[in-house]
Amino acid sequence: MISTVFKSYIAPMLRRPPRFQIAALCHRNGQDGPEVLLITSRDTHRWILPKGWPMYDTDAGGAAVQEAWEEAGVEICEGDRPRRIGRYRYDKVMEGGLPVATDVDVYAVEVRRLHDSYPEVGQRERRWLSPLAAAEMVDEDELKDLLRNLPDLL
Repeated sequence: MISTVFKSYIAPMLRRPPRFQIAALCHRNGQDGPEVLLITSRDTHRWILPKGWPMYDTDAGGAAVQEAWEEAGVEICEGDRPRRIGRYRYDKVMEGGLPVATDVDVYAVEVRRLHDSYPEVGQRERRWLSPLAAAEMVDEDELKDLLRNLPDLL
């Protein structure tokens, strides 16, 4: 009961403005159209896009490419520049269990190839899916919509 009261009434009053992250929507051309790369989160094993916090020494597109490399082993196409294609919001659960609203800018990243050795290998699963199948596997409604509309966005 105390947990419910805290999460329902007290926590919303303590919320700060949303945090901000950058995601890489990694894609390639498959036999039946575009395919999307999803990975699992390390803690909850939910299906997500590679994402992380902004980086001091690079722009948002560069941060998306870096997250794609670290979390999924993605090598991008030569000369490709990630392009912002949308945004979604989710509640990131921080240490202590308090959810924090987080806005995520999504950048399209065309994949040249996947490496077998990368910083977070063994910590996550990765899977190629159609945009519609990927939309069914993620939890966030706005991300579902973005994935369903992906062919038009690319």
